[in-house]
Amino acid sequence: MRGIEVSTVHDAEGRASDDGIRLIELTPQDMRRRLTEALSVYVAAMGYPRGTELHRAPMWAEHILRPGWGAVGGVSHDDHLVAIAYCYRGAPHQWWHQQVRDGMRRAGWSAENAERVLSNYVELTELHVSPEAQGHRLGERLLLALMAGRRESSVLLSTPEVTGEDNRAWRLYRRTGFQDVVRRFHFAGDARPFAVLGRELPLTPETGLGLDTTTEEGPTT
Repeated sequence: MRGIEVSTVHDAEGRASDDGIRLIELTPQDMRRRLTEALSVYVAAMGYPRGTELHRAPMWAEHILRPGWGAVGGVSHDDHLVAIAYCYRGAPHQWWHQQVRDGMRRAGWSAENAERVLSNYVELTELHVSPEAQGHRLGERLLLALMAGRRESSVLLSTPEVTGEDNRAWRLYRRTGFQDVVRRFHFAGDARPFAVLGRELPLTPETGLGLDTTTEEGPTT
């Protein structure tokens, strides 16, 4: 586990963020040790009922074993985890990859263009900030740190649809250049509509170029 240097992130008034939160890179061993703590952040951030973490723990533990896995945490002055983000390299055998490929096909993407997007990407699997630590662009700091040095050509993620894209997650992703890949998509077994978003790497505060998400029938909406 080591500290991470991240480019300065500014708030809406242009002031440098100073929330006292230190970012750390989490090794697989660190993540296993802090798994319960990380899942508590996830449950609090998502507003899920207590006990949800027990059902998610096996999947998060399995993800640690995937090629290209990486994680960043945000810790308070007393070393309490208040934010977590992790990712891994996307691959055709993964359930999420297969679901997204099918969603792209249904949205009008050609097989060639879908393959171009899905051939070399990192999946931003989880990014969560505890409610008490929100409002200081900590999520942006996590995202920048997690994507720094990635060798994939793009990053993809899925996030629940919300009216007017009006929540902190959506504002973060739009601010950092993520574009639509598929909208109003339903993953198997989940009744909620999701958006699949993506952008090219590297991801830095100075660059906002996203993926070319043009389909044969025009841009996705």
